[in-house]
Amino acid sequence: MDTLTAGARATHDVLAARLEQAASTDPERNDPRSRYPVTDTFLASASRHVNAAVGVLVPAARKRLPDGAERGHELVRQARRLEAAMAQVKARLYGSTYAIGRTWSSVWDDTRTELAAIRELEEALSRDLDQHRRDGDPDWSERLYKAELHAPTRPHPYVPHQGVGGRLARKVALRVDLFWDMAEGRMAPEPIRHHDRSHDGLIAQYLLADPHFDDD
Repeated sequence: MDTLTAGARATHDVLAARLEQAASTDPERNDPRSRYPVTDTFLASASRHVNAAVGVLVPAARKRLPDGAERGHELVRQARRLEAAMAQVKARLYGSTYAIGRTWSSVWDDTRTELAAIRELEEALSRDLDQHRRDGDPDWSERLYKAELHAPTRPHPYVPHQGVGGRLARKVALRVDLFWDMAEGRMAPEPIRHHDRSHDGLIAQYLLADPHFDDD
């Protein structure tokens, strides 16, 4: 069973790399539309993950951690802030009036800040959930992965994020996102799935072409 901590770290490493790839794309030096695919990829993967994290980690924290309710609310608030920043990226990308006056550097700086903030919260929450895991608890990493497969592919900061209303809102948002993804030919990337190979033998690591060595 993979740990939530390792999975959160691996996922946010990829999200940060995708953000930097999108932020560094210069349409003036490349194809004029070169910014679209890399930015859409970041928005889709980050939107999926943040929605899945809220849907899986918040209920788990409330159940397992003494301060889980408060920390769950904090994660939801930060998720909204990140989605609001990503909505500005989307508006800037497609020329919406909501982003008039915003420079690319300013929207990327805001998104970078909010992504780093939610990473810190999520990794701390994941670490504590791993430490408080009990026999019979579900595989939260697997639940997180499956939740990402059915999460919206665009930021929706102003829809409900919790409870029955939140679940219904995410379902509606997902249908809308999938319609536009199909209409505009966008492909949402597969969620990042961390595999713990540290307990595999050397032969297994060799056959999987995935060797892992001790730091020392």
